Amino acid sequence: MLDRYKQYQSYIDSGVPWQAATPSHWRGLKLKFLLNEKKKNTNPTLPAGSISFGVVVYKNEDNLSEDTKGSYREVLIDEFLINPLNLNYDLKSLRTALSDKNVVVSSGYLVVTATDFIDKNFARWLLYQFDVAHMKTLGSGVRQTLTYTDISNCYAFFPKCLDEQKIIGEFINHETAKIDALIAKQKKLIELLKEKRQAVISHAVIKGLNPDVPMKDSVIKWLGEVPKHWVICTLRRLILEIEQGKSPECESQPATLGEWGVLKTSCVNHGLYRPNENKRLPVSIEPHIKYEVNKGDLLMSRASGSPSLIGSVALADCDEPMKLLSDKIFRIQTQKAVNKEYFYWLMQSDAMRQQIVQSISGAEGMANNITKSAIVDFSAVLPSLEEQQKIASTIKVETHKFLLLIEKATKQLNLLDERKSSLISAAVTGKIDVRNWQPRT
Repeated sequence: MLDRYKQYQSYIDSGVPWQAATPSHWRGLKLKFLLNEKKKNTNPTLPAGSISFGVVVYKNEDNLSEDTKGSYREVLIDEFLINPLNLNYDLKSLRTALSDKNVVVSSGYLVVTATDFIDKNFARWLLYQFDVAHMKTLGSGVRQTLTYTDISNCYAFFPKCLDEQKIIGEFINHETAKIDALIAKQKKLIELLKEKRQAVISHAVIKGLNPDVPMKDSVIKWLGEVPKHWVICTLRRLILEIEQGKSPECESQPATLGEWGVLKTSCVNHGLYRPNENKRLPVSIEPHIKYEVNKGDLLMSRASGSPSLIGSVALADCDEPMKLLSDKIFRIQTQKAVNKEYFYWLMQSDAMRQQIVQSISGAEGMANNITKSAIVDFSAVLPSLEEQQKIASTIKVETHKFLLLIEKATKQLNLLDERKSSLISAAVTGKIDVRNWQPRT
């Protein structure tokens, strides 16, 4: 994509690691000459805001007291917001933004304004590049936190001419807007494919595969109409046993070959078994062998900080020994009349998810959980074993098609993100010359 743009005639080594070679006529200054820190004034009449993925957004104010909001600091339109906290967490997150709204933000944020040396749009993208390429290498302390001084003492090269800065800023705004539109379409496509995949699962396990089969009213809101010859029951009839593991004090890193590991709840997220999601069991603790997970085991998340992940199920489809159940993971044994793969798909249906959500108990956070007694009381349907097997096989084939399409769309989305980042970097660091650029109508 960048091949169609020419380069500047001559370059120099900037000595700035995140910019490298820059056009020879550009100027280098410390960022304190380009960005002034704004004093910590506040305005409680403004809505609360924060930064999310490089954009200033409104924040849910329901839980904010007047005193809390009164301690917040003001950021206005065309001012820059920087999140300098916890740089060692979520390294991919964008932490700088040019505000397009008037808000107050937590006092932990930095608010800066552009000086007369720099165009605000060019400064926006210069800060973007500084953020992704250098800022996260700065900071101090356990939480790796920045101050304005840390940022202001860093060097940056930029065009001396404001007109050149403006054209670069306009170019990036225009071109990234087009890419963002494509990204939005791609995200919408991925969500649509996920919805269709979910619809295939939910319809097959509750309505069956034959559209002409006689139906009956289940008189259960989660199920609606079901095939007339199917049995309406609770999961108590499908489940032989629900087993729960133990959670000894483990080390933070995952187990390596020959070591025991206790599985985390994330090992079953989104229906996929990930045995690498575990914590190493200290050698001083004797493993409970009976809780070792075997290939073919059906696992369910009992608790999670995210309610949407409670009740996630996965089949252990690989033979990876020395992985143990934790107390936040159930192992479910089904009755002989129940196909395990059918049960796996059944638990992913909308009907089951709605019942799981209704049954979650506890307060917000890791207290969220689902109990064995709640699970066995869920309403369900039971086809014949032969029909269960056909349904499970059909769902596996059909959902695989959607997964391939989702994977393809995700790759396209990643390419668009990479293209956007490359274009911003090339333009704002002078790798391409866009001084003669004009927007296409």
